[in-house]
Amino acid sequence: MNQADQINYNRIAAAINYIKQNFKQQPNLDELAEKVNLSPFHFQRLFSDWAGVSPKKFLQYISIEYAKEILKTKQATLFDAAYETGLSGMGRLHDLFVQIQGMTLGEYKNGGESLSINYSFNKSPFGHILVASTIKGVCYLAFSDEQQLSLNLLFNRFPNAKFREQHDAIQQNALRIFTHDWSELNQVKLHLKGTDFQFKVWEMLLKIPMGQLSTYGNIAKDLINPNASRAVGTAIGSNPVAFLIPCHRVIQSNGMLGGFMWGATRKTAIIAWEAAKANITP
Repeated sequence: MNQADQINYNRIAAAINYIKQNFKQQPNLDELAEKVNLSPFHFQRLFSDWAGVSPKKFLQYISIEYAKEILKTKQATLFDAAYETGLSGMGRLHDLFVQIQGMTLGEYKNGGESLSINYSFNKSPFGHILVASTIKGVCYLAFSDEQQLSLNLLFNRFPNAKFREQHDAIQQNALRIFTHDWSELNQVKLHLKGTDFQFKVWEMLLKIPMGQLSTYGNIAKDLINPNASRAVGTAIGSNPVAFLIPCHRVIQSNGMLGGFMWGATRKTAIIAWEAAKANITP
């Protein structure tokens, strides 16, 4: 190793050590770069070359692993894990656990012709559910009061896909989110099709903390489009994965629950259940 490489190695080793010791403060890129006397741009590139991931991704990995250790303690709550990890709240922790990958343009347009989809029926605290997955992640999750009707909706969503009734590891991992047994929960992978606007709205939903609510108007404002409440409502109504993307946490500005694809009664039950889990009175 030449002298330049040795210097760079020492810088990255120092940065990694600093992240491990200070991840609860969630240091940003500028702070990390300053610690090793580099510009943020140079540090970002150097760290990615040496560590194989960006500084932000490495910090997220350390944070999640620590959160999992906390959650192995039965008395620990999701809030405990988020607080002890230095994250801004349970919504932020949830955001790290759920990752959306969009389908390719071809997959989107041809009705899933190239997709092989596994599906299975399962139980949840809010009734039976149908969950479906590709090799990349969960592509569909819906509450199922009538099995055949639920299957028809799934088949119509991907009319050209190949379906197989099978419960796989991707589904099993995602379903743990209903029990909040996050000590055994890997990052939930979603493989969804939608427009750019729908993805933006769905990502906003992931940032609403468990036990809290937002409104269609507030989400429109956060998207810097305060007049888009109706479009936001349409995008929320198109959510293909119940609960995993928490569309149930959005209500009308007047306090009314608003619509929910799987029924107002179920929406009320989910909101109350999450509030109890978060020790918040709904």
